[in-house]
Amino acid sequence: MDKPFRPIRRTRMKKTQPHAPQVRELLLQALETEQGGIKIYEAAVECAVNEDLHKEWQGYLAETRNHEKVLLNVFKELGLDPKQRSPGREVVGHIGQALEQAIRMAQKAGDPDAAQRVAAECVVLAETKDHMNWELIGHLVEHAKGDGLEVLKQAHEAVESDEDHHLYHTTGWTRELWIESLGLPAVLPPPEEIKQVETAIGAARAEKARSQML
Repeated sequence: MDKPFRPIRRTRMKKTQPHAPQVRELLLQALETEQGGIKIYEAAVECAVNEDLHKEWQGYLAETRNHEKVLLNVFKELGLDPKQRSPGREVVGHIGQALEQAIRMAQKAGDPDAAQRVAAECVVLAETKDHMNWELIGHLVEHAKGDGLEVLKQAHEAVESDEDHHLYHTTGWTRELWIESLGLPAVLPPPEEIKQVETAIGAARAEKARSQML
């Protein structure tokens, strides 16, 4: 005799009080990442040879400036000092400066196409950290309890989709620019751009579909 159907009960995880000093550290690093990102995009825009990519990065630069404003408002609402330094923030700042300098170095070398690829790679590296920062902020919003979470929720909702575009789309650009430099057929703009990818799964599907777009 078949057993009667019983719906699976999904138990929700209890929300946890986060470690306040580390929340502050995450926000300090997030702010430093955005501020460094502005300089990286300013350098990258100068190196963009492809007109579509130039336009794309100009848009990302404007959005990154807005992300800085969003975070500055978070600091204001939570009563935090946006100028506070920490060892972790110093490291993030150092990496950001190194990425900007790498773009400038490639720009001075005199090969515009190579400089564009270097700029794309540096943007991907910077956006990987940036994307993770906002993922962690979103994780806090979902799993933590305590004061200030509504402020973080509003900030996360304002920024999340932009960060997905910045990382996945520029990754696609970098791949296709490299393929083009190798003398192989490339998809420009990349599939991630054409399909308006917003998730890691979507990015993987777009890359697999590139052969059909050639």
